[in-house]
Amino acid sequence: MSFFNRRRRQTTKANVWARQGMLVTFRAEIMPGKLREERTFRIEHVMPNGRIVLENFLGEHREGAFEPINFMREKAAEPQN
Repeated sequence: MSFFNRRRRQTTKANVWARQGMLVTFRAEIMPGKLREERTFRIEHVMPNGRIVLENFLGEHREGAFEPINFMREKAAEPQN
């Protein structure tokens, strides 16, 4: 078996940056003058190419349009006892 005859195995990893049902927030530069709550939407569907479809918002969107995901945001917002 020759080195040139080997095919690279294409791995189809699950998209790490987005999952169905997650909340994502558009970057402020994309929606200027809107509060964070107005820029936050829930993911309806993750497409195989990594783009997402949002609930109640038209179009497909890529990862670069959103703020980095902060998984601790909801926990930090909870009142401290």
